[in-house]
Amino acid sequence: MKFQIAINLERVDASADIHEVRDHTLEMVKLADEAGFEIAWAAEHHALEMTIAPNPFQILTWWAEHTSNIRLGSGVANAAYWHPINLAGEAAMVDLLSNGRLELGLGSGAYQREFDRMKPGLAQPDSWRYMQEMLPLIRELFAGDVEHDGEYWQFPKATSCPKPVQDDVPFWVAARAPITFEYAIENDCNIMSWPLTHPMSEVVEYRSRLDAAAAAVGRPFGGTWALMRHAAVYDTEEDRQASLAAVRYVLSLFGNLMMEKGDVVNGFPEPIPFEAMDGNWRVDPEMLEENLMFGTPGQVVAKLKAYEELGIDSFIYYASMGLGIENQRRSFELFIDRVMPEFV
Repeated sequence: MKFQIAINLERVDASADIHEVRDHTLEMVKLADEAGFEIAWAAEHHALEMTIAPNPFQILTWWAEHTSNIRLGSGVANAAYWHPINLAGEAAMVDLLSNGRLELGLGSGAYQREFDRMKPGLAQPDSWRYMQEMLPLIRELFAGDVEHDGEYWQFPKATSCPKPVQDDVPFWVAARAPITFEYAIENDCNIMSWPLTHPMSEVVEYRSRLDAAAAAVGRPFGGTWALMRHAAVYDTEEDRQASLAAVRYVLSLFGNLMMEKGDVVNGFPEPIPFEAMDGNWRVDPEMLEENLMFGTPGQVVAKLKAYEELGIDSFIYYASMGLGIENQRRSFELFIDRVMPEFV
């Protein structure tokens, strides 16, 4: 098993100094680079302080200047918010400036609140159609001139400028639904899956969907399958409690956005009461500690071994969950020093 990191510039309230957040985010990516992580992922979100990522390609260019080996992924750019020519050029520029380290992830977004502002009139469940039209088109733009007369975009002959340095930029899609697993195999894409706070049985179901998709398409999946979880490694009770408290609070903000049950003030989602979150299952501490990549180094190794047995190729360490900067760094260093060596 290999390892990747997903991290955001994250402020859960106005007390966090944005300069400290900026510097910490870069330091975590530099640590990942030095430790041999495969990919660092930058998201795309808008008007939200808990995920400050208005342009993932800008973030990746910043990281590229401060790293040497780690590959740089958009995880993921929301196809519906972009014009294909614009996205192709931005992505290819990252590849050029990083000397060929781009991993291009495309997706269909998460929060209806963002669509109401960035793409008014589009329902989030329908946005996958934009992704499926855009992805093959980006490949064509990387290759050379193309005209396009599609459902969502139309333009005369154009190409990506610049062109990527890589002959074959790796493409990724975020997949949970069966249709997306099939699309990934049909279009030679890598897959990232995020089971949120669901138990191991959810990941087993993803394995079944991947196998069923391969059977339906008529060829095996030949890419990388990566799994993302919120991660916290601790060796003291104090750090354990801090990690659980942090993720529970962030989930109350996430619940606001997903369930549209609270307000967002100056970019900060209001937390919603735990009892309002689907019978409280999302924030139960015992459930979270069992399902997420939480635990002592030994417990985390055991969880990762179980994922490895399911065929997960790479684990995405999701660092952003409202945990304080020092705790977050300490957790990551424990992961590097005491977990990763078990997978050499």
